[in-house]
Amino acid sequence: MYFPTSSTVIEFLILAIVEKEDSYGYEISQTIKLIANIKESTLYPILKKLESAGYVTTYSQEHQGRKRKYYAITDLGKAQLAFLNKEWQTYTTSISEILKGRLRHD
Repeated sequence: MYFPTSSTVIEFLILAIVEKEDSYGYEISQTIKLIANIKESTLYPILKKLESAGYVTTYSQEHQGRKRKYYAITDLGKAQLAFLNKEWQTYTTSISEILKGRLRHD
């Protein structure tokens, strides 16, 4: 995609992904890569930030003989997701209104 993706949008996407189902880093990155060209060096610090903020927790689980670190959303993370979702709706509605010529600075 042409438009750059901010770290806040990536945080929003991560929370939305893990709200549906606990997930591990590679799986999260592959989902986000559907709309943004992010690197692991971008993703993992954001995951760490979300964990430090208490929005996600982690646990390890074995898969095909290897341990995977899974991310799960917390109640605080669900509240943050609801906040970001509301902000996103306002943002995208405003962009749509500008594109339609209905929202102008006077």
